Amino acid sequence: MKPSGIQLLHASARQMATLAAVIAVLAFAPGTAMAAEKDAHQDRAELRVTDLHAKLKITSAQEAQWAKVAQVMRDNAKAMDTLTQARIGHAKDMTAVDDLKSYGEIADTHADGIKKLTAEFSPLYDSMSDSQKKEADSLFRHGDRKHAHKMASGK
Repeated sequence: MKPSGIQLLHASARQMATLAAVIAVLAFAPGTAMAAEKDAHQDRAELRVTDLHAKLKITSAQEAQWAKVAQVMRDNAKAMDTLTQARIGHAKDMTAVDDLKSYGEIADTHADGIKKLTAEFSPLYDSMSDSQKKEADSLFRHGDRKHAHKMASGK
């Protein structure tokens, strides 16, 4: 028996809920799971830079502005990695208050990074063709979920 669209939707929702729970645990847990890969933020950032460049079809005229966006992405990843590694390094001796402060620093750095990325991405976005803007809108709105939705719906 082939699963219905509703069954697939419920299965996907359960998977997303499980993933969200795991992410929440990892975000608040200072343990070894976060230490699995050194420089993980930077590695993911480099993959994201390459992936976005290709998907957005950055033109040669846009390369200079893209380089600024990519650098902010790399800088943000480095800042996040530094804080994450410090959090991991002090995990065993942090008090509950220290833990909350550490998490707050990470959250603040993430928010500041988004502001910096927005400031650099806006001029690039303004220079994009309509098709590039449409792709950017979709990528930023849906991210990897766009692909997961297509897989779940069988498209």
